[in-house]
Amino acid sequence: MKALTYHGPGRRTWGEVPDPVVRDAEDAVVRVDAVTICGTDLHILKGDVPEVTEGRVLGHEAVGTVVETGSAVRTVAVGDRVLVSCISACGRCGYCRQGRYGQCTGGGGWILGHLVDGTQAEYVRAPFADNSLHPLPDTVDNETALMFADILPTAYEVGVLNGRVGPGDTVAVIGAGPIGLAAIATARLFSPRRIIAVDLAPGRLAAAERAGADEVLPGDGDPEEAVRALSPDGLGVDVAIEAVGVPDTFELCTRLVRPGGHVANIGVHGSPAVLHLEDLWIKDITITTGLVDTDSTPLLLDLLAAGRLDVTGLVTHRFGLDEMPDAYDVFGNAAGTGALKVALFRA
Repeated sequence: MKALTYHGPGRRTWGEVPDPVVRDAEDAVVRVDAVTICGTDLHILKGDVPEVTEGRVLGHEAVGTVVETGSAVRTVAVGDRVLVSCISACGRCGYCRQGRYGQCTGGGGWILGHLVDGTQAEYVRAPFADNSLHPLPDTVDNETALMFADILPTAYEVGVLNGRVGPGDTVAVIGAGPIGLAAIATARLFSPRRIIAVDLAPGRLAAAERAGADEVLPGDGDPEEAVRALSPDGLGVDVAIEAVGVPDTFELCTRLVRPGGHVANIGVHGSPAVLHLEDLWIKDITITTGLVDTDSTPLLLDLLAAGRLDVTGLVTHRFGLDEMPDAYDVFGNAAGTGALKVALFRA
C-alpha cells in the first residue's frame, strides 16, 4: 500500500510500505476512506517529537471501513464504517479506568503516527479496536466525522473543560486555526458572555467569526489592551485558551487572564516558554496543559447528530488520497494558502 512516512526533520515520502496486519487479538485493520493532516504532524516534521522514528507512517485521524478484526474484538465488525480516534486505549490500566485514555500505560495513548504506524495511508492497524474505534451513523458524512477524531475532543477537553468555561464567562482564544475554531464552537455550548478570537491572519479571523466568536482581534496590534477593554471590568478574561503552541502566545495568555482565571494550553510546544511567576503567584491563576483523552467523543458525536454542534467550514481544501504530498504543501503553507483543515479521500 501507499503511505506518508517520516524520514527525519523536513523529510517525508509518499510511497509503498507493507500492508498492516492484525498483530494482536484486540486489533482491527481499517481501510482508510478519509484522512486529514494535523498541526502535530507538522511539529513532527520539524523534529519537535523525537520519539517518532525513521520510516514511521504519520497521521492519527481517519474515517474508514473495518476489513479485518482480531479474535477478541467485539464492538466493531468487518464492513463497519468507523471513526479512528487519535487516542488508543487499553481499557485496563489505572489511567484508562479513570477515563484518562491519553495517559494509557497499557500500550495505548497517542501512539498512532507517533509510536506505531498511523493513518496517512491506504490502510491502518488500529490497536485496542473496541475502545479506539467509534461506529458512525449513516447521517454523518466522512468529512464531518474527520473533525471528531482529534480537533473537536481536543479543543473541548483540553481547552474548554480544562479551562472551566462557564455561563457568563469572557473567553479569549489565541490562535484561530482548526483547534482554536473548534474551541470557539465548543465553548459556545456553555453560554459564555463573550468569546474573543486573536490571530495574525485575516482569513482565520473571518473563520472565527463564522465559528461563533463575538469579537476578533489582529494579533499584530496590541491585543492585550484590546482584550482587557472587552472584559467586563477591564481586569482580563475568565479563560484564556492557547491554541498555537509558541512561547509568545502562551505568555500572552498569562497576561490576558484576570485574577482567579484559567489559562488552558492546547498548543503543542517545541520550545520553552517563560512562566512569569513573579507576576502570577499572587493572582490565583490556574494553568492547565493536557493531551486529549477522547472520552468526550461519543458525547460530541451525539451533539452533532442533535444539531447542537456545527463544524461547517473547518475543511477548506480537499484532495485525493494519492495527492498526499500536495495536501502537505498546502497545509504546511497555511499563511499563503488560507488552509484550515485539509481532507483527503479514497478514490
